[in-house]
Amino acid sequence: MTDQGPGSGLRVPARSWLNSDAPSLSLNGDWRFRLLPAAPGTPGAGSVLPDGESVEGVAAESFDDSAWDTLPVPSHWVLHGEGKYGRPIYTNVQYPFPVDPPFVPDANPTGDYRRSFDVPAAWFESTTAALTLRFDGVESRYKVWVNGQEIGVGSGSRLAQEFDVTAALRPGSNLLVVRVHQWSAASYLEDQDQWWLPGIFRDVTLAARPAGGITDVWLRTGWTADTGAGQGSGTGTLDPEIIAEADAYPVTLTVPALGVAVRWDSPADVVPFTVDNVEPWSAELPRLYEATVSSAAESITLRLGFRTVEIVGDQFLVNGRRVVFHGVNRHETNPDRGRVFDEADAREDLALMKRFNVNAIRTSHYPPHPRLLDLADEMGFWVILESDLETHGFHRQGWVDNPSDVPAWRDAFVDRMERTVERDKNHASIVMWSLGNESGTGANLAAMAAWTHARDASRPVHYEGDYTGAYTDVYSRMYSSIPETDSIGRNDSHALLLGCDAAESARQRTRPFILCEYVHAMGNGPGAMDQYEELVDKYPRLHGGFVWEWRDHGIRANTADGTEFFAYGGDFGEVIHDSNFVMDGMVLSDSTPTPGLHEYKQIVSPIRLSLALDDGGAPRLTVANLRHTADASDVVLRWRVEHNGAVAASGELAVDSADGPLRAGESVTLTLPPVAAAAEGETWLTMEVVLRDATEWAPAGHPLAATQLDLSAPQSAPRAPRPAAPVSGAAPVELGHAMFDAGALVALAGLPVSGPRLELWRAPTDNDRGKGFGAYGPEDPWLNNGKGVPAPSSEAVWKQAGLDRLTRRVEDVAALPDGLRVRTRYAAANSAASVAVEENWQLAGEELWLRLDIMPSAGWDLVFPRIGVRLDLPTDVDGASWFGAGPRESYADSMHATVVGRHSGSIDELNVPYARPQETGHRSDVRSLELSRNGAPWLRIEADPDALGRRPGFSLARHTAQQVTAAGHPHELPASSHSYLYLDAAQHGLGSRACGPDVWPDFALRPEARTLVLRFSAL
Repeated sequence: MTDQGPGSGLRVPARSWLNSDAPSLSLNGDWRFRLLPAAPGTPGAGSVLPDGESVEGVAAESFDDSAWDTLPVPSHWVLHGEGKYGRPIYTNVQYPFPVDPPFVPDANPTGDYRRSFDVPAAWFESTTAALTLRFDGVESRYKVWVNGQEIGVGSGSRLAQEFDVTAALRPGSNLLVVRVHQWSAASYLEDQDQWWLPGIFRDVTLAARPAGGITDVWLRTGWTADTGAGQGSGTGTLDPEIIAEADAYPVTLTVPALGVAVRWDSPADVVPFTVDNVEPWSAELPRLYEATVSSAAESITLRLGFRTVEIVGDQFLVNGRRVVFHGVNRHETNPDRGRVFDEADAREDLALMKRFNVNAIRTSHYPPHPRLLDLADEMGFWVILESDLETHGFHRQGWVDNPSDVPAWRDAFVDRMERTVERDKNHASIVMWSLGNESGTGANLAAMAAWTHARDASRPVHYEGDYTGAYTDVYSRMYSSIPETDSIGRNDSHALLLGCDAAESARQRTRPFILCEYVHAMGNGPGAMDQYEELVDKYPRLHGGFVWEWRDHGIRANTADGTEFFAYGGDFGEVIHDSNFVMDGMVLSDSTPTPGLHEYKQIVSPIRLSLALDDGGAPRLTVANLRHTADASDVVLRWRVEHNGAVAASGELAVDSADGPLRAGESVTLTLPPVAAAAEGETWLTMEVVLRDATEWAPAGHPLAATQLDLSAPQSAPRAPRPAAPVSGAAPVELGHAMFDAGALVALAGLPVSGPRLELWRAPTDNDRGKGFGAYGPEDPWLNNGKGVPAPSSEAVWKQAGLDRLTRRVEDVAALPDGLRVRTRYAAANSAASVAVEENWQLAGEELWLRLDIMPSAGWDLVFPRIGVRLDLPTDVDGASWFGAGPRESYADSMHATVVGRHSGSIDELNVPYARPQETGHRSDVRSLELSRNGAPWLRIEADPDALGRRPGFSLARHTAQQVTAAGHPHELPASSHSYLYLDAAQHGLGSRACGPDVWPDFALRPEARTLVLRFSAL
């Protein structure tokens, strides 16, 4: 358990994961299995084994396993047996065991696996040189026996390991035994912000290596343009490396599509060569060529992508053109299988990324299943492939004893990098190697980088923790603020960079910069993503980044009554855990895209649209092709003109310049015919860029981006009834379809309704709960390099101010001519600050007008979550349709994915089922809102802009903000007793402070007077 080395025994040197015609046998399937509470033979294990069983007795062929259970391989044992085999543990930074390297606790769950299998007699003939046993993924340390013979020990959970088992096998029946320990010294290197899930979770394969076969192949490629950089055909280079015994020659290489047929009669003949008329590989045009490398005994097929990766000055280039990463960090996670790979799911995962304009993947924080990289080659992604390494838990103790700088761990570090590179070196999609994640810095990381540079000079080396750039090639950071990122991009900045002196800062500014993690996507958010994209456009040194992260890691679970939910940290009884910090994806655990992913799609669209009016009042459209390689021949522009949300005209345009389809890097401005505005209401021109034809990842007509232009004619707002002085007499009981009791609303349009009640509280988002990063106050956010100031979470500040428990005091109820005025003051206990609300109800014909003036007092030294009111409605009010921004939810710093139009949804469709309930469902810029009851129209509410032109938003939910706040999971919400309509003059932005910057001040909601003017009509 305490061995810091990479493994031992009959280990075979790392090599590529290849498609060979040599015979192999999958050992996946049902294995015999038992779980022990400790590792036999360790000092503290005690009597963990049954009486009479020796420490390694399990390996004997005579051992009786008939009473054992069966367990599928691949799998994680904690996801089987309904708790019989333990439960998953989630931690982010914390280790779930004492930090005492290289030791681990005596309580060390240990799984024993046994499986019998038959080996064909033909495998033992002279045509076979060796038999190898390959494990593609086992967590965390394991020992292997074949037919009672010890084979070796493996380590490195997400790394392939092969063993030579030739001498141990025999024709016919054989026995394979594997003992897997959940904790080992290697666990200190695998603290990777995910579930700890032990077991054999990737494939197990036995392979017959033929005599005269090919041990390994590396076909390095390059590409040079004949004409415009990165486009069209050019000259390819092939630099082959063939690992084979001399008797394997001659060896041939064929690439039929390129007319390549090369024969090498000896190793000395294997030299680089060029190929004409080669189309390059890129993430947009992933051209692959089928290649075959053969000896007389074996043929290996590969798919080649020709591209040249280089750093020129401070820019990262592929095929001579700057790359911008619109990427995501991707863990391998599934709510039912954990990290067990399923190719159909992986293909759909990548297709979903393509549909949302994601072009890059950082494999956080380990190599994925190798088939994932085949798919990345085929479908087109820039990949930063990361080694299986993270020691983040040592940060909690000032990096003391961090393995990254302890000599005893050096071999394990370098071995992890070697196995990463060797397995996946043939993939065109991999454009950088990454040493690992959040492991501090030290000599062992430098040794990994040195090995990688020596082995593969064709790709840069990345590691974020090398702040000074001592051993890596690109400058990388996590969660830098907008001011800090701006400082990194500017040539004239002399600000010191994190962990750097002046000289080191200057050196890092000469390198390409990427955000290996940014805009943390936990819960509702992130906000203000467009600010980063604007900097990437502005500074060529900035190459985009990778959102943290792609998917929530929820594990599907059930309550005692059978209610399904997605579990997170603590739900399995863990003592040490990091709660729902594992639920931080752009898609939910069940692959549902979040509103944040829709926002990201619009912001990073590779075809950017902008609309404006020219001097003559005609619409002018600018189309920019921001792609790396591809022209715009695969897309068309669809336009529509809508009058008050109804389509009045529509059509299509080609995305062409004067000389054909718009090439990568080009833009064109088109003047469109004038559009006649509606005499009354609003007229909007919407432009959408969509796929012309179906692809493997999206249907024809799939939208990539949209933009709008308001072409409405000037017109006056509806005239509200003139305010009137109170009159003597009792307040009215009835105003049209509204009923009141002592000034309090009790019914609308024939249904019981209560409110409007001031609401300043929203159920805190995960970002509202964040406090690890500074907060922005009223002062200049650019101060202190945009880090903000240390402060409690927004949730804590709001609760301290009592915003979740306001009490009210009615100050006055007065009758008006055809109306009613109510003055109410709201405040929290032990607070002198208050908010005055004046309701003015007036009946004008069939319409009931309500003017709400919301006026905070002095003394509110904070931002508000919202400024609005709540109406409590019957539960059968179950849907809404509206004219405004939609169709998805939106907030002040998350508006790019919306279009103004007519939208609708049921009460459940209007809200996102985040694994931890929180604020959701707000729709902005509402003009009119119709509520339905049992699917039928019930009530219309029309909203006028305030004096500054600001329009309100709404949300419709089954629970109050306070009820949502109290629930840790959706199933903990109480049975709904009402539907709740929130009408908000404004909401606070989202930000990404769960792990990143606070809400930018432009989108913060400061206490201020707000007015809502609403008109109610029964339907």
